[in-house]
Amino acid sequence: MRRRVVFNQKGGVGKTSITCNLAAIGAARGSPTLVVDLDPQGNTSQYLLGSRYDETNGGVGAFYQDCLSFRLLERDPYEYVEQTDFDDLHLIASSPVLNELEPKLQAKHKIYKLRDLIRELDDDFAAVFIDTPPAFNFFTLSALIAAEGCLIPFDCDDFSRRALYQLLENVAETRSDHNRDLRVEGIIINQFLPRANLPRRLVEELCQDGLPVLESHLSSSVKMRESHEQATPLVHLAPKHKLTAQYIALYDELTHAA
Repeated sequence: MRRRVVFNQKGGVGKTSITCNLAAIGAARGSPTLVVDLDPQGNTSQYLLGSRYDETNGGVGAFYQDCLSFRLLERDPYEYVEQTDFDDLHLIASSPVLNELEPKLQAKHKIYKLRDLIRELDDDFAAVFIDTPPAFNFFTLSALIAAEGCLIPFDCDDFSRRALYQLLENVAETRSDHNRDLRVEGIIINQFLPRANLPRRLVEELCQDGLPVLESHLSSSVKMRESHEQATPLVHLAPKHKLTAQYIALYDELTHAA
């Protein structure tokens, strides 16, 4: 199983879109794929389940509640997993209960439980994508501990560039303290405007600094909003669209580099 976390401490950079669309491409190619939604807002869960998403039951909320009540040994790990409407694409859905559980989980040192759960599911999935909250907190750290590769969305903004270096330090510290297998697999340039000077300059500066900027960039498109609204990833909603082709190129780049 290839385990990837999509992480940025800044909101609105496209974590949900990137997580769901990369996972959907893999699943559409017949690769059993699991998505884990650790963001209490549940955008990824709503994207993949649509009206079926029940933000109060099951999923990662139930898993962490079981961690605190010592019921994990009584539960089949597949009870937390839900099949989406798309073949080979599964989800461990989020829940707003994560907000109230976080301090309890941190106090009880449950930081490795997500890694253990994913390892139990290892035999049935070829890949897992973990979406994280826009903060470096208990759930983000749990995801980094559970993953091998870290994908960092970057939206070509000067504030994002400044925050990027602190983010890289957090990943490096996690690797040193908790997970030697973790590495930054790539920085994903999102909402890229190739004709605008600022985005081109920012990307050039990242490359000059030796950062692992992926060659496949994602442009901005209203089709992504339609994809969210219809709870249908682009590979199913608009397989011939320009943005879909960019996501496929990104997926292939990551696959060939792995």
